[in-house]
Amino acid sequence: MKERISLPLDRTAAVFIDLQEEHRRDPGFLAEGFDRVIANAEALQRAARAGGVPLFHYAYVVDGKADAGGFRPTKADGGPAFSDKDDPNSAICPEVAPLAGERVAIKDRASSFRDDFGPELRMRGVEWIVVCGVWTEACVYETVKDAQALGFRVLVVKDACASGTRAMHEIAVLNLANRLYGGGVATTDAAVTLLSGGEAEVWLATEAVPFRYTAESVSRLYADM
Repeated sequence: MKERISLPLDRTAAVFIDLQEEHRRDPGFLAEGFDRVIANAEALQRAARAGGVPLFHYAYVVDGKADAGGFRPTKADGGPAFSDKDDPNSAICPEVAPLAGERVAIKDRASSFRDDFGPELRMRGVEWIVVCGVWTEACVYETVKDAQALGFRVLVVKDACASGTRAMHEIAVLNLANRLYGGGVATTDAAVTLLSGGEAEVWLATEAVPFRYTAESVSRLYADM
């Protein structure tokens, strides 16, 4: 259901996931609507900085070592098929790059929750996490689920996320929303208002599995959130 809320800015963090050049430059890993995502992420960053909300930046980078199962795709030369540490396209896009003093971390798995991230947020007294990035069904999804498992409330900014296609993205948001207990889904405009200390209408998860979608109803349900 939709409800007007505000966020406790002193207990809120903003997380930006894998906003890297490869998603607009590498033909094999283009995210549909990525330019929109970058523009919306810029707006979120401006609001968070102005509101004193800490920003956390993450980038998926593979250092060439095999993953635990040895199943990560490789190129013909044996190098990583994506997010290679030696590829300039693995860099965070300059429009949304971290400023001095902001937390930036490299990861080689989907979720941003690794190492000391959860304890660091707890130490800061964070309760709410505002999340955006790519790809929605992969790194965004895994980050959100890990955040929930650790007891954080998550606000997914739906138009500041993207995936390989619009359908992939919309289905991923609905799948998250179906079990986003304690959290919700917002537009960039609403999230900017919240990060600026105001009230805004967002979709909140108030029941179990609210979206019994079909292929025909996905886009309508997504748009109505």
